[in-house]
Amino acid sequence: MHELSDIERVGVVGAGTMGHGIAQVAATAGYDVAMRDVERAYVDRGLDAIEESLDRLAGKGRLEEEPDAIRARVTGTTDLGDLADVDLVIEAVIEELDVKREVFADLDATVADGVVLATNTSTLSITTIASATERASDVVGLHFMNPVPVMDGVEVVVGERTDEAVVSFAHAFAEDLDKETWEADDKPGFVTNRILMPWINEGIRAYDEGVASKTDIDRGMTLGTNVPMGPLELADHIGLDVVLDASETLHEELGDRYTPAYLLKRKVAAGDLGKKTGRGFYEYD
Repeated sequence: MHELSDIERVGVVGAGTMGHGIAQVAATAGYDVAMRDVERAYVDRGLDAIEESLDRLAGKGRLEEEPDAIRARVTGTTDLGDLADVDLVIEAVIEELDVKREVFADLDATVADGVVLATNTSTLSITTIASATERASDVVGLHFMNPVPVMDGVEVVVGERTDEAVVSFAHAFAEDLDKETWEADDKPGFVTNRILMPWINEGIRAYDEGVASKTDIDRGMTLGTNVPMGPLELADHIGLDVVLDASETLHEELGDRYTPAYLLKRKVAAGDLGKKTGRGFYEYD
């Protein structure tokens, strides 16, 4: 199923921040979506988050359809078997290789032959994930940016054995969700995180070493380079634990230039993970 015309029902594995965001944009584009997670509480939390996000977008006049109609296209489940008849799967579970490989092995045994299996991984090897299946040619990276309903970009990542038709399909599907795409080879961090993580870590080091206050570091980068958010504020929004995990993965693969900043590790050890915990480099209500 490598044509958009073949896609009616999309499966999303993982109902967390990325998963429910992907489910929302797919439903907004008119697809029926089955969103699966391992516990009902996670599923319900994801469904609630979709509802809240749609209401916010509707309040800003950014939806062409009533929120309830979009929300009705998303069903939640804890049973992977409920994804057996989907035409495309996008995995968005925790960023741990063993977990993703297990999910892909289960999906390979569950969904029909020819169904594309996409992963939302931000740093892990598409090729290694795909090797857990018998359909490596149908596995591709679809790396959405956070928050998914707001960010315009999707990174399409090509594994060692990803078929060219699957790559073209991945671009077309993301564009059908009203996103813009770029393409990366299956190398650590791809384009986005390979460049973003050292930028964030150097911002944290500059603060820790007294180059400037945190607000002036962020202000200097936003005003000086026209980025919408400085490195410390962005780290808080991404989640300091997520930044640390990505940095450690890149450090393991690419060496010392990706060493996580000491202050980043200390913040994570303290449980100050950024906006989601109310405190990171800044404090949040």
